Amino acid sequence: MNVDVTPLPGIGTRQDFSTRAGRRVGVVTHRDGHFELIVSRQDDPDACTASIPLSAEEAGALANLLGAPQLVAQLNDEHRDVAGVSTRQLPLPHGSPFDGRTLGDTALRTRTLASVVAVVRAGTVHPSPGPDFTLASGDTLITVGTPQGLAKAVDILDRG
Repeated sequence: MNVDVTPLPGIGTRQDFSTRAGRRVGVVTHRDGHFELIVSRQDDPDACTASIPLSAEEAGALANLLGAPQLVAQLNDEHRDVAGVSTRQLPLPHGSPFDGRTLGDTALRTRTLASVVAVVRAGTVHPSPGPDFTLASGDTLITVGTPQGLAKAVDILDRG
């Protein structure tokens, strides 16, 4: 997939790509730090049919929604034939006792036998995070383990 990056003098940059349907979808990153999700007209890629302003936090949440499921699907495909192993995306909710604390503080692996294989934050995947990786509310933890272990991990992330 080709992503086009277009400088927008005085504004920021536009990054977009063409969908199979011929629409251009992208993001305008403004110099002041906010974002716009844009969808261009099919007959004119420079004319928008939709422009949705997003804060940095909203852009990060959208990126997590789009990125984490794709990573989980890939991991599920890779160990589809391994009995008893599941992959889940676990959000770190606002108000979690682990917001601002390290992955090691959760002791997830010791307490649940589930492993965190990646953390998705604001659309960026942090693979194989170590115990010193600092968690933040809104992160999505990509975990592998038994269904029971993953269910317990959800409870730990929510309540401690």
